[in-house]
Amino acid sequence: MSDLNYEIVQHDGGWAYKVADVFSETFPSHDHALAAAKDAAARQSLSGETDGISYQDASGRWHEEVAQGTDRPQTHVTDLADGQVK
Repeated sequence: MSDLNYEIVQHDGGWAYKVADVFSETFPSHDHALAAAKDAAARQSLSGETDGISYQDASGRWHEEVAQGTDRPQTHVTDLADGQVK
């Protein structure tokens, strides 16, 4: 099982959350960004349906595999403004 960390950061004149190098939309306040990150993290960890997927890797090769609907990441929300995990 993998981990996903949602970080609350200042971004584009407001606040956002980011996962790795990808930013969410910009929110007008820290509290709005924190609430959105908590919601996104909760939804990310919900089980889904097992299904086949196809994807292309960085070298351009295509792969097919079965994605287990119960194989969900563990999620964390880190508030960089206060250094706390929520």
